[in-house]
Amino acid sequence: MWMESLQDLFFFIDEEGVFYALDLGGTNFRVLRVELGGKDRGVVHQEFAEASIPPALMSGSSDALFDYIAEKLASFVNDEERIYEQPAGKERELGFTFSFPVMQNSINSGTLIRWTKGFSIDDAVGQDVVVEITKALKRKGVDMRVAALINDTIGTLAGGRHSDPDVSVAVILGTGSNAAYVERAQAIPKWHGPLPKSGEMAINMEWGNFRSSHLPLTEYDSAMDAESLNPGEQIFEKLISGMYLGEILRRVLLRLAEEACFFGDEIPAKLRSPFILRTPEMSAMHHDTSPDLKVVGDKLKSVLEISHTSVKKRRVVVELINIISSRGARLAAAGILGVLKKLGKDVSKEKTIIAMDGGLYEHYTEYRKCLESTVFDLLGDATGTSVVFEHYVDGSGIGAALIAASHSLYLDDKF
Repeated sequence: MWMESLQDLFFFIDEEGVFYALDLGGTNFRVLRVELGGKDRGVVHQEFAEASIPPALMSGSSDALFDYIAEKLASFVNDEERIYEQPAGKERELGFTFSFPVMQNSINSGTLIRWTKGFSIDDAVGQDVVVEITKALKRKGVDMRVAALINDTIGTLAGGRHSDPDVSVAVILGTGSNAAYVERAQAIPKWHGPLPKSGEMAINMEWGNFRSSHLPLTEYDSAMDAESLNPGEQIFEKLISGMYLGEILRRVLLRLAEEACFFGDEIPAKLRSPFILRTPEMSAMHHDTSPDLKVVGDKLKSVLEISHTSVKKRRVVVELINIISSRGARLAAAGILGVLKKLGKDVSKEKTIIAMDGGLYEHYTEYRKCLESTVFDLLGDATGTSVVFEHYVDGSGIGAALIAASHSLYLDDKF
């Protein structure tokens, strides 16, 4: 079973050599070259390049999207192999991190169920994404085999677990959000196949699609969901992730402008543009410590074309930002606590590492601080000291390369 090969091998990789990874998780993607030095040395070296996906490709055709990605990958491979030459006769192998809902059919095949995070490419839905990227690689003349298909959360879990066996949970907080954890195979009622040798399996939660009547949805959330490309889906993600926080703020500011003339008699035209206010701008305003909140004033002017705001109004904007980001961080913390409770880690004295990755967690300091402090508050003094957050930079990409290596090793052993 492919699940067995994944779970039994990605923690104990003896493979040496160079493996590539393609990490597509949102509006940006990364390509990586990871050099492995065997079991004792682990990841010896890594290089990466990052590219943004043009908005037109997010709602175009499958061929256009994957051709663009393959072009960037080809350029990266050519640049890297001026330094590192692929051994003769050895095929390049790629770990493909694809962080959208798929029906996984094997370790290197999966059918796209639906798009999230602003993508809407109809002809890709129902297709095997490994087949699609493989065709694009051939069209662009790239000699490379997709050895493993994973999502960013499983990649971060694999990369973290490979570095430290105390890693039990992985959480992505970036454009979107998801979580995964290591579970005892006997505790999985849906699993009916042979048990893995390790006795453990990785559970991909897809928690972004969680919804409940207990979630604190506001009219702004409901309106944003109704007008989104995927109404009724990814509700939890729309409350906590980087793609949506800035848009929630924009909608609140628009309501203030409409009903309270908050920015004057005229409603700023830019405030009516969906997603014009992104979470990075929101984060920059939240982190403004200047006496007159100059960064807040500058962002309102440059992004929304709102000039001459008073310090008092800037303080209101910062307070709104704090409310929206704190709600998102606390909800994410509640999700993490739920996973810890499922594993019995909320009452355990044993060290538990939560592997974190994603731009929201990495760059939005106030969000990160609120998330972590909320988890520790919920755990209480008795257990909080045994839970540790670790940020794994490029965790999902490195994990994809590691799983590609483990699957390569698995094939060598079996066949």
